[in-house]
Amino acid sequence: MNIILAGKHIELTDGIKASIEKKMSKLEKFISDDSDVKVTVSARKGRHTIEVTVISTDGALVRAEDTEDDLYTAIDKVIDKLVKQIRRYKSKMKRKHHDNRSIRYEFSEEVDDDQDEEEEEFVIERRKRFNVKPMSEEEAVLQMEMLGHDFYLFKNVEDNEIALVYKRRNGGYGIIEQY
Repeated sequence: MNIILAGKHIELTDGIKASIEKKMSKLEKFISDDSDVKVTVSARKGRHTIEVTVISTDGALVRAEDTEDDLYTAIDKVIDKLVKQIRRYKSKMKRKHHDNRSIRYEFSEEVDDDQDEEEEEFVIERRKRFNVKPMSEEEAVLQMEMLGHDFYLFKNVEDNEIALVYKRRNGGYGIIEQY
């Protein structure tokens, strides 16, 4: 597991780094050794936020975040969230794939657009590129839920077309397909 540490508005001491790496070792039994784990620690007004994104070698992406007064409490809580998400994902995928084949669940980068709607002029403030991989609609909904987003862009494995799954206000899901 390749742990990438970054600090925003906080200097990551050797003690903090060692603690994070030790806690992240709990994830080793769930993900492969070649997976990347990006950890960002930030501090503002006495509150510590830790964001962790796990990108496994098969492309699965899991993200969790927690904010607490105590950094070490935030680390513990974010690890618990990640373990819960990974277990939920693996159990859903096992139920879906009864033939014990390798589970493909790929996505390379999350989409997050921050646009200021008060501006009158159309300005693209942020652009992200990512590789869209084939997956089922169910896998796309699962990936969207794990990322905590309201939408997710994917290539539908049934027709090999680009599609977007989104959360509806009534609590259901919707699919936007190209034609």
